[in-house]
Amino acid sequence: MRVAPARSATLFASHFVDVRAPHSADACAARLQDTGLVTVDGLLSRQAVLAFAERLMRIVPHPHSGPDGLTAIYDTGTHAHRVGFAGLGHGELEAHTERAGVPHPPRLMLLVCLRPADDGGEVLLADGHDVLASLCAEGRDAAVVLSKPRTAYFGAGAGHPSQVFTVHADGRVSVRLRQDGLARWSPIVHPYLPYVRRAITGCQRRLRLEPGQGYLLDNHRWLHARAGFSGDRLCLRALGVPLVPMLAGFTPDSIGISLPKTHDVV
Repeated sequence: MRVAPARSATLFASHFVDVRAPHSADACAARLQDTGLVTVDGLLSRQAVLAFAERLMRIVPHPHSGPDGLTAIYDTGTHAHRVGFAGLGHGELEAHTERAGVPHPPRLMLLVCLRPADDGGEVLLADGHDVLASLCAEGRDAAVVLSKPRTAYFGAGAGHPSQVFTVHADGRVSVRLRQDGLARWSPIVHPYLPYVRRAITGCQRRLRLEPGQGYLLDNHRWLHARAGFSGDRLCLRALGVPLVPMLAGFTPDSIGISLPKTHDVV
């Protein structure tokens, strides 16, 4: 997977919040509303990850999570061949948002590395704000088509019809995406899928997480992916609803294109 190197080296530092500092929860909430991304360090145990998550969100259980709501992300050796379970293998994961196939995806996602891979396993992050701007800069119809209501269906039989970009009544935009076998597309979207994939790749920035390091992101704004890896990589993930209210999505740049307002709840 090709990743643009621009700004990669400073991504962790430029979004870092010291979770041990006074008022760090307030700083995280402000950063989430501003850029949608926070990076953290020093969370070296499941208890520490849980305590930090609970300061910022009401944790939403996942089908694979434990009783505390945290999900262990590692190569189980048995799941990777199943559609929708690639995260529990050691292969590459394409860019996606969490729980795209449910009507109301969680707003926040926290991922913390407890044990890095021997080789590979880097996180690849792309800001949906930048992806949309990149699509619009090409002067093509991709952004308009990818905003048309109900042009995608994410999930299995109990999935959810939606679109990649949801334009809210106030003009703010949210993103929702998966690219595996549980994503189905309207025929009008198929010609534009290469454009969105190229835009995501051009916007991706790479993070190599060391033990205790992680990131907290706005799941309605940022797309995340993973490079393939070898070794006994272990991360913990929390999904949840922010304790401090957040405006929907992000404010797009002045793009000179009228996107269809969809009013879809994400």
